Amino acid sequence: MPANSRIRYQIDTLPGADHQDLVLEQAGPREQIFFHPENTTAAIVTCGGLCPGLNNVVRSIFYELKHNYRVPRILGIQNGYAGLNPAQGRPPLQLTDEDVVEIHKLGGVILGTSRGPQDAEVAVKFLHRENIDILFCVGGDGTLRGAHAISQEIARQGLKISVAGVPKTIDNDIPFVYRTFGFSTALEEAQQALRCAHAEANSTVNGVGLVKLMGRHAGFITAYAALANQDANFVLVPEIDFPLGGPGGLLVSLQQRLERRNHAVIAVAEGAGQHLFDSDHDHLNASGNPKFHDIGPFLKLQIERHFHEQGIPISVKYIDPSYLIRSVPANTQDRLLSNQMARLAVHAAMSGNTDVLIGHWNNRFVHVPIGTAVRTNKCMEVEGDLWTSILLSTGQPRWPATLQS
Repeated sequence: MPANSRIRYQIDTLPGADHQDLVLEQAGPREQIFFHPENTTAAIVTCGGLCPGLNNVVRSIFYELKHNYRVPRILGIQNGYAGLNPAQGRPPLQLTDEDVVEIHKLGGVILGTSRGPQDAEVAVKFLHRENIDILFCVGGDGTLRGAHAISQEIARQGLKISVAGVPKTIDNDIPFVYRTFGFSTALEEAQQALRCAHAEANSTVNGVGLVKLMGRHAGFITAYAALANQDANFVLVPEIDFPLGGPGGLLVSLQQRLERRNHAVIAVAEGAGQHLFDSDHDHLNASGNPKFHDIGPFLKLQIERHFHEQGIPISVKYIDPSYLIRSVPANTQDRLLSNQMARLAVHAAMSGNTDVLIGHWNNRFVHVPIGTAVRTNKCMEVEGDLWTSILLSTGQPRWPATLQS
């Protein structure tokens, strides 16, 4: 592929539209490469939470390096970025065919994972000591922030080490990536949870199935799963601060739904409803993200309390399938997507690109500067077709949006 191949950021040509001249570099193999394969050492690190397709990415990176580029030494960094710090991590593994040949059929990840950053200077010192020329970082926003910091330290030291990112999150909230691997599998598993919740709710008097799904800053899993499943009557997402009490609030709307149909299903994203808690997020997890209050048990308690005060019997069944969703093997769509992204990351790195991730934009794979991608999170457009379809499917109130994508 020619090195100057570009994809338009904005395909609309409306007068006065922003970003009409902005383009992204198309991903793919190049006629010329930067590294000499026979003298190259590559390493793969996986960080953050589990996600369907992680093993597929590791396997595809390995085979693209070995069979296409003939790279002789491919290392697996153990347990995330901790493996780049000799004082904390375990030594890297030199991967072989036997290590990876069957792993695409499994959930989890053979390299292990962890959360939390490491000192970029320590990490770069480790890369230099191990003669690593290319580092593939597979993970979400926290992982990519770490990859960007490592890239900046490499540039400061004037080293010729390439850092390439493969974006991973079932939340699907990374900018410039239309769909991340693992998202399709997560939707299938989330739909199963919603089906079970509907069966439970529909089998008792005033039954309520309450399902908490993943999605810290974006409600893509919750919205798409509810739209595909068609059993949810209320969809609660981080992009909208829904009212709990009062006329038009969730509790009154739920009561009206039960009076009409005798059952209801609520799908709530883990990052929804944080405005309902007394305190703000004043603590960070190991990945540097705010620790969210647990909206699922909170909603269950509030629903039961409201109906008790009204003297109305109710049966709330609470389902939290989060770890079941993220630890299963990838489905067919995610196997294909993870394979594509992994191989394109190898092409990018071997051609000398660095501090770059593989994005998916306007139905093309592109190179995205990691520093650009980590500046913000991708959220749903609550005035767009997706959320309009949710409102039509559920019949829930049109609560005003307070968060903008």
